[in-house]
Amino acid sequence: MTDSSGAPAVPVLVSGTPTRLARAWLWLGVLALIGSGLLAVLLVLSRTPGIQDVFPLKDLFRAALVVHVDLSVAVWFMAFAAVIWCALGSAGLAWLGWGGFGLAALGTALMSVSPFFPDAEPVLNNYIPVLKQPLFFVSIWTFGAGLSLTVLRALLTTWPQRFLAEPLRLGAFLGAVAAFLSLGAFVWSWAMVPWIEGVIYYEVVFWGGGHTLQFQHALLMVVAWLWIATRLGSPSVASARAVSFLFLVAALPLLLVPAIYLLVPAGSLPHMELFAKLMLWGHPYMGPLILLGAVSLWALRGRPADPAKSALLASFTLFALGGVLGYLIQGVNVVIPAHYHGSTVGVTLAFMGLAYVLLPTLGFGRAEGRMAIWQPYVYGAGQLIHVLGLAWSGGYGVQRKVAGAEQMLTTLPQKVGMGMMGLGGLIAVIGGLMFVLVCLQAMSRRGER
Repeated sequence: MTDSSGAPAVPVLVSGTPTRLARAWLWLGVLALIGSGLLAVLLVLSRTPGIQDVFPLKDLFRAALVVHVDLSVAVWFMAFAAVIWCALGSAGLAWLGWGGFGLAALGTALMSVSPFFPDAEPVLNNYIPVLKQPLFFVSIWTFGAGLSLTVLRALLTTWPQRFLAEPLRLGAFLGAVAAFLSLGAFVWSWAMVPWIEGVIYYEVVFWGGGHTLQFQHALLMVVAWLWIATRLGSPSVASARAVSFLFLVAALPLLLVPAIYLLVPAGSLPHMELFAKLMLWGHPYMGPLILLGAVSLWALRGRPADPAKSALLASFTLFALGGVLGYLIQGVNVVIPAHYHGSTVGVTLAFMGLAYVLLPTLGFGRAEGRMAIWQPYVYGAGQLIHVLGLAWSGGYGVQRKVAGAEQMLTTLPQKVGMGMMGLGGLIAVIGGLMFVLVCLQAMSRRGER
């Protein structure tokens, strides 16, 4: 997929199974965002000064947080990853693709209703928080089984036939490699880590796989950036071979994942420290690709307004801010969620922008109108205020994963920071709702196919 100059070209989707599977996964991702957005309203209200005192939402906060995070991060991110793998992959192994989608959809449905069943005790561990309740664990294993089939198909269908000449397909394949290693890490940890009552057990079980999954998100985010830029008329200034090489460099830290599991007992302190260092020292390998994305974004500055262009600008801004905040973390406070909110929202906005690009090629209508153009800015601005409020509050010692009076907001700077968090969160909810509305409007119309 290169043009006459050797730069990456706009990928051409294969009709039939790849397109139909991509459509199905996009529907699942949008539905997950709808559920997550509804829960986000409760999360924001439960931590906003003034409102938290009028409505006693503290007990609901933790249960809502678990499902909100799992829908907005695990389900949405993996569903859109599957959209990319299906869109860039070949048409083979349809049974594997549909089997994976069916299990993932069933797991998502079970996850969504599990809080309404008895004994849904929330555990706010990192990466994939859980509800200690049988139905929730059934939903996680079912969703994971579906993803395993999907990732296996992605590994077999996105392998570039011309290895260094198809950088976006190579980036998607490397993202699937990261997903495969992450799923393997989850299973290995679940099997090997001895049971310990409390949060620490789930923290260590999901630690290695959760860290590995971040490489998948980052790789696919850059795939989305370059795809959007190329579609908008700003192909990469680097050749396809150069871009492919940069993707390979960015994926090099993944080689250490199996090494850590083989050399250090899963769940041990050295195991957790090594994965923390992998994040710290491994993600800078993404630097050249991030710079390439910045150059592509700069080249679009004179282009007409477009929803995908808005999303690309907002995505780069939030991801860069999240990366900077990651190096400012000191102690256990809300600077930590400020960091990962910035980074994950950067990925989310990239996927939103690519969704706008893909809608017509998947047979839907186009994302058109002022709401579509402004949606990434509203969502991005809300998340920017939210992240800055959390970072400000963290600097004044506000702890993470608490709500209501437990936050102990005693000083004006703490209250101002968390007030910013609440305002930004509500604006972001509006921006997320706008994305869902734009997608639903476009998906209700027939497009190019």
